[in-house]
Amino acid sequence: MERKHRAPVAAVTITLSTALALAGTISGCTSADNTPKWRAEVVATRPHDPGAFTEGLEADGSVLYESTGLNGRSSVRSTDLNTGAEIARADLPATLFGEGITRAGDLLWQLTWKDGIAIARNPATLAEIRTVHIDGEGWGLCTRGDRVIMSNGGATLTFRDPQTFAVTGTVTLTSHKNVKLNELDCAPDGSVYANTWATDTILRIDPDTGAVLAAIDASGLLPGSARTPDTDVLNGIAHLPGTDHFLLTGKKWPTSYEVRFVPA
Repeated sequence: MERKHRAPVAAVTITLSTALALAGTISGCTSADNTPKWRAEVVATRPHDPGAFTEGLEADGSVLYESTGLNGRSSVRSTDLNTGAEIARADLPATLFGEGITRAGDLLWQLTWKDGIAIARNPATLAEIRTVHIDGEGWGLCTRGDRVIMSNGGATLTFRDPQTFAVTGTVTLTSHKNVKLNELDCAPDGSVYANTWATDTILRIDPDTGAVLAAIDASGLLPGSARTPDTDVLNGIAHLPGTDHFLLTGKKWPTSYEVRFVPA
């Protein structure tokens, strides 16, 4: 926001009502952040492929889907949520950079980053069914009811039809306007949980209004002793069915963390 020079006191008198109105217009720059603060409390840990540049993570029943990025390294895989055994895997062409995924009925959608396509897959075999064109960048995906919700690296969520992937609407955050929303999870409580690149903060969002309901501190999960020069940022959030727990991991992390979100 452009800074305004303060007028000399003798030259202007500002009434209380004017001051309050002015404060309301610039609250995005000057007011305290009143967003409720939560933190990630670790309940358990699980091994994670340290070579996986995680871009999408979603649990569906007893299946965990994971999409990875990087050109020449991108893939999507399904594993048994309880045992970690691989069920299916599909590698993307070397020219594509994989991004978020979501199960939407009889399809599994996978985004690409800057390639302008989304891929519809068979959820059981991960075989490609078709591709559709998308405008702009693809980052995160999740499904809430009859809507697929997508992020594109900004503060706006885009709604898409679960079968055609056509855009059906958008919502922009009412606060935290400078965040880069990345991996998404549509939780049973109706809210969307979003990793914010490249931070250790997860936002809980009302997708109907764009209101940020909580800011979750997920820092300190991966200890320094487990980090290597290849270790990248926190990314990957999946609600664990039948619980109030979530699975969190990061790009090229050796561990996934089962957590619950509690007040800070």
